[in-house]
Amino acid sequence: MTAVADAAGPAAPSLAGAAGRWMGQSVPRKEDPRLLAGRGRYLDDIVVPGMLHAAFVRSDVARGRIVRVDSEAALALPGVRAVFTAADLNPLVHETWWSMAGKDAVYAPKFCLAEGDVRFVGDPVAIVLADSRYIAEDGVDLVELEVEADDPVLDVDAARAEGTALVHPELGTNVASTIPKADVPGLQEIFDAAATVVSETFVQHRYLPVPMETRGLLAQWDPFSQELDLWAATQSAHELRAFFSRLLGIPESRVRVRTPDVGGGFGQKVFALRDEWAVVLASKLLGVPVKFVEDRRENLIAASSARDDRMSMDVAVDADGTFLAFRAELVENVGAYPFAGSGSAAALVGMCLPGPYTVPAIGFSGDAVFTNTTGRAPYRGPFLMETVVPEQIVDVVARRTGIDPLELRRRNVIQSSQLPYQLPTGLVYTGVTPAETLEQAAELIDYDGFRAQQEAARAEGRLLGIGISLCVEPSAIAFGALSTEGAVLKMEGTGTFNLVLGSSSTGMSVETTMRQVAAEYLGCHIDQITVTQGDTAMTPYGAGTQGSRSAVLYGNVTREVSMEVREKILRIAAHMLEASPDDLDIADGRVGVKGVPQAAVTFEQVATMAYQGTAMLPPDLRAGVEAYTRFTAPMMTFVNACHICTVEVDPDTGQVAILRYVVSEDCGQMINPKVVEGQVAGGVVQGIGGVLYESFVYDDVGNPLTGSFVDYLLPTAAEVPDIEYGHIQSGTTNALNVKGVGEGGAVASPPAIFNAVADALAPLGVELRGTPLGPRQILDALEAAGH
Repeated sequence: MTAVADAAGPAAPSLAGAAGRWMGQSVPRKEDPRLLAGRGRYLDDIVVPGMLHAAFVRSDVARGRIVRVDSEAALALPGVRAVFTAADLNPLVHETWWSMAGKDAVYAPKFCLAEGDVRFVGDPVAIVLADSRYIAEDGVDLVELEVEADDPVLDVDAARAEGTALVHPELGTNVASTIPKADVPGLQEIFDAAATVVSETFVQHRYLPVPMETRGLLAQWDPFSQELDLWAATQSAHELRAFFSRLLGIPESRVRVRTPDVGGGFGQKVFALRDEWAVVLASKLLGVPVKFVEDRRENLIAASSARDDRMSMDVAVDADGTFLAFRAELVENVGAYPFAGSGSAAALVGMCLPGPYTVPAIGFSGDAVFTNTTGRAPYRGPFLMETVVPEQIVDVVARRTGIDPLELRRRNVIQSSQLPYQLPTGLVYTGVTPAETLEQAAELIDYDGFRAQQEAARAEGRLLGIGISLCVEPSAIAFGALSTEGAVLKMEGTGTFNLVLGSSSTGMSVETTMRQVAAEYLGCHIDQITVTQGDTAMTPYGAGTQGSRSAVLYGNVTREVSMEVREKILRIAAHMLEASPDDLDIADGRVGVKGVPQAAVTFEQVATMAYQGTAMLPPDLRAGVEAYTRFTAPMMTFVNACHICTVEVDPDTGQVAILRYVVSEDCGQMINPKVVEGQVAGGVVQGIGGVLYESFVYDDVGNPLTGSFVDYLLPTAAEVPDIEYGHIQSGTTNALNVKGVGEGGAVASPPAIFNAVADALAPLGVELRGTPLGPRQILDALEAAGH
């Protein structure tokens, strides 16, 4: 990966109280030595005495009535200790709601195991507990499950049709949630008077998070203390604690959740799914520890799905190509058992729909629809339809009006001089630079030079294309449980520090970047700081690592707690040096009098005074050097980027080769540029996979056809180009001047790739309106266009 440019935005950030020694530096990740040496400790590495292993009997029918579940043969297998069904576990379920969605949200029925009927292929029907996973799986094979199959509801249109079968009869509808079409005054008149109206429908197919490590947890119920001890591969230890306290009907203080190293999550590991509930309840029934680690087939067919959206959109433009209005209708397939509430992202899609453009009027509506498929969970950029469809239709508008796609965006992009800019939806943009990232990316890719190269290639019969994706997206969305994070910082007796955070890192470098922030404001080396996270018994309440919030929430709370501790260090050192705190400097773990180098004390000496020399402290100084604080974030911190890629399409094979990929990113002040680029690269690779390779497919009766990596294709290093980066660093509303960067790569990359392929094929009359764009789909599109 190559960083090729850096530039300051219109309001370059400053680091109040900092020298920039650690902030902004590409410090090697502290996590890497142990992980690369194979010394990481993941959920499956944890073993406790007397532990049983769980495996699940799952439905191979998408919809049907359970006629019989016979576990007699399984229970006779040596090593099988128990088999539980819905009759055993479902009555133990108390409340099953998530803080993010709230108690009153519409949820799918709270069945832990399928009760009476099954509702998707992979639906857990029974749990087998055995001495080893191998024996448990053999026990699963011996359980006789008889299901009387019925026709499943797989399509969102069929699910909404009058008289159709209900996925959840208890709810009385297949519409999980809806945003009705609002009557926007004057909107229809704008469309009626527009010089050009473009109306299109785009399909975003179903693909999956596919974390390196599958889901898993180890539950240990103590029947004597009535406490639950959980090890979990989760992104949100505190939310998991709250959920399982409600599930069991016990106080949160009776639940401890610990997270070891977690091999990726991408949203799938924020919430515990129904099979994980069963593991906890089985441990309670048996009074012994129970471990469950999902295998890859289960992860693909039964964990959670993502995307699977369809959005129709109308764009009104005037004779000069100026956008006058957007109108969109979103339909989301949320499967049978979506995460927290309906699983819908429509509210955020509608709010952010204008994206980076000046669009005076907006209309939006949406439905989230239950089907007999795997439930939906968040996946890196779950509301990306606010970027995918507008960016794809902008290119359609460009072809219809004869305006180059780059020029069309230039005419409509929000300029820094227009900030703060209020969208028609009510959101207010501050600290964004979409125009600057557009120009930087165009310069990096040499847009005009490529157009000349493209024309020459077409004369030779080669199909080259270029695709642009410009986005503004909310990061660190702060509402309810997501709005605040706490931190504890303690100076230890040796003058080192322990920073305690509520994060549950899944690979986004929290251990490194938060050390950098703390060291910056404390005035010491990062090796003098350790980070403790992922244990609810030790860490302050927090929502964990999700929603591109780590830099904003954890970064700012680390800054604040570090400044509090710094002030305490200065006060103690001032007493020791008989000086005013205002006359002191801190550098390299030493506190000295300005201009008098020999008058200094080390952090270790300060710690000794704070903890052992308390009798010598003045009355206004309390013993110890530690602080606890909380940071509350603004509702949204907007981040923006521009992605441009070039491709070549082989018309004989349908293969797409990515030639170059350029990203201009503005995430404010970068704590660690290499971490920023790593996060962007990860998202881009997932976008490449989502458009060109990955596709989760069902047959006509709801059977998954892509249950292994033989059929569900992932991009490898051979398919991923060298990503080139440009950086804009503009200011924002938080003191650390940071914005979230975790999801942007996955949001902006799909339309950039899609648009590049569509641009390559446009001269042949091919019109693309959906993904995936594998060889088969491209060849079919060419054939439909007469080639």
